[in-house]
Amino acid sequence: MTATRGHRIEIEQGTDHIRVEIDGRLVADSRRPLLLRETGYPVRYYLPPEDVRTELLTPSETHSVCPFKGTASYWSLADGPEDVVWAYPEPHPEVARIKDHFCFYEAELG
Repeated sequence: MTATRGHRIEIEQGTDHIRVEIDGRLVADSRRPLLLRETGYPVRYYLPPEDVRTELLTPSETHSVCPFKGTASYWSLADGPEDVVWAYPEPHPEVARIKDHFCFYEAELG
């Protein structure tokens, strides 16, 4: 757990079955998500790259900066919606566990 100025982030290994389907295509399927709980946000599921069909994704030029996690990079579906997933290639040391794990805006518990 990290806490800075009243802001908390907790990361734990989960066992929930997480599926991500976009435009009728299965993009990710995992039973080993990292659950990230952050002050002011819903629980986010960060999936290991081995459980994501990265061949369907195209890097985007979009980046965002979180003062607690670092700079996020985004990916779009090659022939579909843009910026559907993000990851932290170089997260801050306090949240190093999420390095290169993918987080989708829409993820379903399976």
